[in-house]
Amino acid sequence: MKRTVTLVGMAATAVALSACSLVDRWTGGGTAPVLAEVRGQIEPVHAAAIVQDQAVFWVSSNGCTQKADLLPVVRRAGDASVITLRRLKEDRCQQPRAEGVEMRWSFQEMGLEPGSRVSVENPYQLPHG
Repeated sequence: MKRTVTLVGMAATAVALSACSLVDRWTGGGTAPVLAEVRGQIEPVHAAAIVQDQAVFWVSSNGCTQKADLLPVVRRAGDASVITLRRLKEDRCQQPRAEGVEMRWSFQEMGLEPGSRVSVENPYQLPHG
């Protein structure tokens, strides 16, 4: 029985160490990986455009939506990047804007190189009104 427990322990250690090596390979370094926390909800957008190294979104607003209420999350996809806009703070105001509001982020703000190929992953929603 003691031998079985020892073998199981050794097998579990081997699996754990191989997982650490894979994470190290994926993150490209010898430092401990920092896992990005995914916050907020995916924000449906009325429209999105990539223009002059900027990502421009039109989103719903009840009158108080600010840029700090939204977060563009960027992930690599092959030789391009994908932006997913997430809402961090709900707009609880009572003055809905039928056309929504425009929000802009420069490529520099999002950590993208000028001229990068990008796409937007958010679902589209028709403006209220």
